[in-house]
Amino acid sequence: NRMKAWRGIATRYDKTPDSYLAGLYLRASMIWIKDLTRATP
Repeated sequence: NRMKAWRGIATRYDKTPDSYLAGLYLRASMIWIKDLTRATP
């Protein structure tokens, strides 16, 4: 699982749920962009 590979978000205990969710969105965006560039010929 590629989300598990980014351990910073898996072990992070932020003060607010919003900052934790922002980290998840950031990582998901990074994975999505990487997949997009890989799929484009």
